[in-house]
Amino acid sequence: MRLLTRTFRPAARVGARPFSTDHLKRTATYDDHVALGGKLVDFAGYAMPVQYVAKDSKHSLSIIESTKWTREHASLFDVSHMCSLIWRGKDAARFVEKVTVADVAGLPVGRGVLSVICNEAGGSIDDTMITKCADEDGKGGEHIYQVVNAGCADKDIAHFRKHLAEFDGEVDLEVHWDTRGLFALQGPESQKILEKLSGKDLSQVAFGEWIPALDLGGAKTMVSRCGYTGEDGFELFVPGDAIKDTWRLLLGQDGVRAAGLGARDALRLEAGLCLYGHELDEETTPVEAGLAWTVGKARRDPSNHAFLGKEKIVGQINDPKTRHKYRVGMFTKGPPAREGAKILSADGQEVGVVTSGSMSPCLGRNISIGYVGKGFQKAGTPLQVVVRNKTHGAEVTKMPFVPTKYYKP
Repeated sequence: MRLLTRTFRPAARVGARPFSTDHLKRTATYDDHVALGGKLVDFAGYAMPVQYVAKDSKHSLSIIESTKWTREHASLFDVSHMCSLIWRGKDAARFVEKVTVADVAGLPVGRGVLSVICNEAGGSIDDTMITKCADEDGKGGEHIYQVVNAGCADKDIAHFRKHLAEFDGEVDLEVHWDTRGLFALQGPESQKILEKLSGKDLSQVAFGEWIPALDLGGAKTMVSRCGYTGEDGFELFVPGDAIKDTWRLLLGQDGVRAAGLGARDALRLEAGLCLYGHELDEETTPVEAGLAWTVGKARRDPSNHAFLGKEKIVGQINDPKTRHKYRVGMFTKGPPAREGAKILSADGQEVGVVTSGSMSPCLGRNISIGYVGKGFQKAGTPLQVVVRNKTHGAEVTKMPFVPTKYYKP
């Protein structure tokens, strides 16, 4: 899943008096981030590292270097600030299908999907990962494991509880936040690192599949082959009493570097992935965001039970004329066109706005994501962007900007 707020607010400045993070939440590996010279920022209420700058440390890489290292080797990200939810009960799948666009009933056990939590008008409350899991007791039961963004978790949970109060089935919600570690090991060497540590062959685990209990240094860790970088990788849900040991075990492996929010955002942007609060918000439908593929065929069927926003979302899928904006990728000239920059047509008409943008570490050129009106969304369309009150050339291009490498056996 991934980054989730509009801005990073520095919690420490190089050369400045140390900034107190007492008012911020901390993940269990906070002391390790500090020891590695983490440049901390306020991220969804947590003190999180943008990058690491400790002197003479192998983990001290620039954001450009860290992004490239991830694509060539393996990087370890602490994403423990994100919130986990577990749904149980005979009607759990039906409820989760009511509040998301996912085809939960059609998911095989051990498989996860990216989905969107929508409001009644079809707008996006949050993006989320949903996995159907086997119960730990070995009796053949199932539960649904869901991960939501930290910056949206409170409103997500309130939204769920509101609809639970109106639901006619049997379902229970468990919230697991700050009680387990969540690490993302990303990059082409991730598989061999976990195989070395666990002694297990992971070559038949496809991207999106789940491993219920992988032994990492004696800790039974739930693992999902996924991530939000465009690379192959794994997300590790670590038991509370093993968080620090597992983090240090992984960092001690050859080829692994600690990475922060800066590289993570660069990677997701190069992969053309949405960031909540930028490409997704409560005024934007999954279809407009280019996420129609998250709405399974079964969910589009009129005979399938409704989900919140179904009429508008399925209506946009069935009749593209009802869409008024389109998410596009662009190559831009001049300074990078970042969030809020106006997008103009070739003749100067305002036709959209940039939602994310930066210089691509791997391509060495400016890339941006934004929304444009109908008629300006096709690849190759010439556009302009306004940066610092000056216009610069731009061109719509297909995404991802950097090819993704999701693993299939």
